[in-house]
Amino acid sequence: MPPQLDRTDKALLTALQNNARLTVAELADQVSLTTSPCWRRIKMLEESGAITGYQAVLSPQKLGYGVTAFVSVMIDSHTKDLARDFENKLLEIPEIVACHNVSGRYDFLLEVLAKDLESFGEFARETLQSLPGVKEIYSSFSYKSVKQSRVIPVPARES
Repeated sequence: MPPQLDRTDKALLTALQNNARLTVAELADQVSLTTSPCWRRIKMLEESGAITGYQAVLSPQKLGYGVTAFVSVMIDSHTKDLARDFENKLLEIPEIVACHNVSGRYDFLLEVLAKDLESFGEFARETLQSLPGVKEIYSSFSYKSVKQSRVIPVPARES
């Protein structure tokens, strides 16, 4: 159940998603609070799980990643142990930047970064194919990113 968010909480969430480097004083000014109540609200939003962390948004291209692949993975058995082993192994692989357990023909959808197509091919053969229980993989490649923002919509209406 999501926490009850009032207008000020929603304004704080929106402001932090737009710029997580704002100081408490800047945030307080934006939402018409003094700094102490603003700080308490931010702490409450963190403790409730509405805010799960803060991080910088990096450019894959500037860091040498020219290929973004979306890899559909089918596993050969759907036991809890195999799924847990598969998921735990994924967490250890930094090139996999997102993973979703999905419905349909495939079981998982991975977002993978690679330097180029050749290095992706090696990664697929050496790393992905060796993951526990992998039966089949299917890769699609991004031509360009149309929307990179991971901004979560803050509900407009009062909860």
